[in-house]
Amino acid sequence: MQELDFGILGMTCANCTARVERALRAVPGVHSATVNLATERAQVHLDVAFGDPAALSRAVHDAGYEAVKRDFEIGVDGMTCANCSARVERALRRLPGVITATVNLATEHATVSVLGDTSGLDDIAAAITAAGYGARRLKQDGGGVPEADARDAGVRTQRNAALLSAILTMPVLLLGMVPMAFPPVGNVLMRLEPFPGFMDGVQWLFASAIAFGPGRRFLRAGVSAVRHAAPDMNTLVMLGVGSAWLYSTAVLWVPGWFPAESRNLYFESVAVVVTAVLAGKYLEALAKGRAGAAMRKLAGLQVSSATVWRDGMETSVPIATVVVGDLVVVKPGERIPVDGVVREGSSFVDESMLTGEPMPAQRHAGDRVAAGTVNQLGMLRVEAQQVGGATVLAQIIRLVESAQGSKLPIQQLADRIVAVFSVAVLSIAGVTFLAWMAFAPAPAIAPALISAVAVLVVACPCAMGLATPAAIMVGSGRGAELGVLFRRGEALELLSGVDTVIFDKTGTLTEGRPVVREIEAAAGVDPQALLAIAAAADAGSEHPLSAAIIAAAHARGLAVAPSSDFLAVPGFGASATVGGRRVVLGSERLLTREHVDVAALAERAKLLLAQGRSVIFVAVDGLAWGVIGVADALKPDAAAVVAALRSRGLAVAMMSGDVLASAAAIAAQAGITDVSADMRPADKAEALRLRQTAGARIAFVGDGINDAPALAQSDVGVAVASGTQIAIAAADVTLTHGDLAGLADAFRVADRTMAVIRSNLFWAFAYNALLIPVAAGVLYPHWGIRISPMLAGVAMGLSSVFVLANSLRLRRIAPWRARPGAKAGV
Repeated sequence: MQELDFGILGMTCANCTARVERALRAVPGVHSATVNLATERAQVHLDVAFGDPAALSRAVHDAGYEAVKRDFEIGVDGMTCANCSARVERALRRLPGVITATVNLATEHATVSVLGDTSGLDDIAAAITAAGYGARRLKQDGGGVPEADARDAGVRTQRNAALLSAILTMPVLLLGMVPMAFPPVGNVLMRLEPFPGFMDGVQWLFASAIAFGPGRRFLRAGVSAVRHAAPDMNTLVMLGVGSAWLYSTAVLWVPGWFPAESRNLYFESVAVVVTAVLAGKYLEALAKGRAGAAMRKLAGLQVSSATVWRDGMETSVPIATVVVGDLVVVKPGERIPVDGVVREGSSFVDESMLTGEPMPAQRHAGDRVAAGTVNQLGMLRVEAQQVGGATVLAQIIRLVESAQGSKLPIQQLADRIVAVFSVAVLSIAGVTFLAWMAFAPAPAIAPALISAVAVLVVACPCAMGLATPAAIMVGSGRGAELGVLFRRGEALELLSGVDTVIFDKTGTLTEGRPVVREIEAAAGVDPQALLAIAAAADAGSEHPLSAAIIAAAHARGLAVAPSSDFLAVPGFGASATVGGRRVVLGSERLLTREHVDVAALAERAKLLLAQGRSVIFVAVDGLAWGVIGVADALKPDAAAVVAALRSRGLAVAMMSGDVLASAAAIAAQAGITDVSADMRPADKAEALRLRQTAGARIAFVGDGINDAPALAQSDVGVAVASGTQIAIAAADVTLTHGDLAGLADAFRVADRTMAVIRSNLFWAFAYNALLIPVAAGVLYPHWGIRISPMLAGVAMGLSSVFVLANSLRLRRIAPWRARPGAKAGV
């Protein structure tokens, strides 16, 4: 029985506590549950054998509340294959209160979600250590990725071990293999031998130095795996190398135990297998490093120190000591260390890492700036508003880390197979040994041993364990470089499987701000004069349509005269005095109420309305001067992206809260025929649910704020957001550059990543399915083909390197761009 103590959010009265208590007590394995409204905490006694902390969290959620959870990340050292990561996961899941525990072999990170304060980071580290691995605390200041020092040191250690093993292997190969390949060299060595058996003793010395020096890691880790009843790659290598070394050592020192024809030495196999495996692991580590290049690039945008204005002087301080409200001094060429507002100075800032725009943006006092962007010209003084882990850059890094650390549904098959793989290999090796002993001509001990060792060495499950996480790491990292953030790894698989894309209109397909599209002046009225007087009358209004008219006047270089007596008429329009003339502008109903005859403009107004325009009538001194058509503009890439989505066989639709005429007009420009209008946020979510019930798999594309219900209801929610909106984009995928080209990039990344994962898994499974029988010797009776332990070691290393190299191809995904005159495709 374990006692769990965790917080509950959302309770307001005794009925709430009673409801939560009933929900918790209904969970299998719960002995008792008490909920305190004053402390907002629950105390649960849970049977370890039958209880599940995740079920407690689900029960609280289903009751309408939320259990407080804490998420931890910690590095795990010493893992070599999927069995290692699975063993660490099992150890972590046995800790009190652990809801989920995911260990990523590629990133060497563990992510643990715990109910309340039940288990902490120290408990997690202790569980990892007890499982036979190293626990490494991750540097979290600034919310970024940990320093790469520990991983670099590990790569150097692997390189040095491989080099040392290779150097020690040379004499073994010279004495054991060269005499057989080149008899004259063998004759020379025999003449140099001071006494019989000297050269064999030298082989034993060097092979032992390799096995118990650089190869000691396999022995130590293999023994630990056996002790935990979870054999893995280290166990297979340990048994293979150990068997060959023990047999050869016995033949060397007590040859009388064996028939003369069986007194063969296999020290070269011991040496080459250890060297090949170490070399493969070193190459694998290098490939892992390249796979995480995107994360290091993002982390490199963070700064370690900042210059702040304190006590009347500039002081350089560590970034971790900068607090909200500090005035940060950013000189030309420096990265801005915080999210904040410019208080002094003017400069151009390179914001391409957030917006994707190559041209620097001019920033003055009062403008917002983001951490990681580069100040190019003048000096800025920025008031810090978000620091450390709260900055936009830190959020991006956390999102990418979260996606890279998650498991896809497609990986479940691999996990189930790997769970029993090593045990199956040990069994196959045993059967192989017995079969050779039973059916091979005497003396059968040598071929039986060699075949069993080859099976153990060639059957490394590392490639299976790396197949999915390596591709996720590279794919999500490349996506981040293209401005596509996958909040969870599952979104990669889900996005590649959708058949319907539904767009919101305002801010998604359109720019999100109205602009003047048409100016229809009455007979005898200059259109420029019409726009100028309308802008002057609207100068006192904050309405978006008024802002569009004023912006249009300024864009045309028109002089906007001062106005007075401004009066807003909510829902209708406004009036003002401009140059002694009374101007009324707004709806047709407002002008009719003011006794203005608009009959001459009615036909043109109807045409504008049919095109989805918002129509503003303008009257001066009681006479109708004309109408102005205002509409939200379609984004430049919208039509091309819609065409690209259709070209890959996707159904495309649009849902909007706007009136049907405006929605239909924008949809027509974008090339969308399936249009729904006059929809509230809840209506969109319900419409999505009905389509899903009919079998559609939907990606909904919205702005991440008012479309939150639809984003949550869809199979994959895609938020089109600017860099500063990332924190509020409630979606599985966020397009940080704010343009729809990012949606095409998201599909490209998802499709290519899933294709690489499938090819990785196929290779990993096919490799073992092919080589294990060959190593066992099934081809030997008819064709004389058999794999030696040396070749098995090389093949084992190459399998993991192949999977990683295949995943690295994702780094070459090119950004999508519409090609003028060419058929668009994603």
